[in-house]
Amino acid sequence: ELPASQTVRSVLNGVLVQDRDLGILKESDLKAVTSHAASKEEIADLLFADKIAKHTKSNTIVLVKNKQLLGIGCGQTSRVDALKQAIAKAHAFGFKLADAAMSSDAFFPFPDCVEIARLEGIRSVIQPGGSIKDDASKAYCEANGMPMYFSGIRHFKH
Repeated sequence: ELPASQTVRSVLNGVLVQDRDLGILKESDLKAVTSHAASKEEIADLLFADKIAKHTKSNTIVLVKNKQLLGIGCGQTSRVDALKQAIAKAHAFGFKLADAAMSSDAFFPFPDCVEIARLEGIRSVIQPGGSIKDDASKAYCEANGMPMYFSGIRHFKH
């Protein structure tokens, strides 16, 4: 019998046991990794987007502005595909992504997602961090004035 802090899921030829994601992210948990600070409103949007990402199937990208969900991409085989899905959803509903916040359930090992996000007008980013290639996405955000924060919590859900 598993403790309440774990979940089990069947997979081909076995089972997957994962710890439940029970943490509640607070502003004090965020680690700024660029010199560009987010406003109080942006921080609130980043925390809200992260909360939605926590409860969504991986790979997940969540786009939020003014505490309103604009677009979500989830269950994709790549983070880029999840971002493109989230952008398409936002556009389908007529939402403008200028100054929106973006959350990812797992790290960005390459700058491709933050590049695509910036071109759409997305301003701030929250991700867990923890990739050996974090520097590439951090450097892109730094060079382009995008506040990026690490949460230290990987929400990746199989």
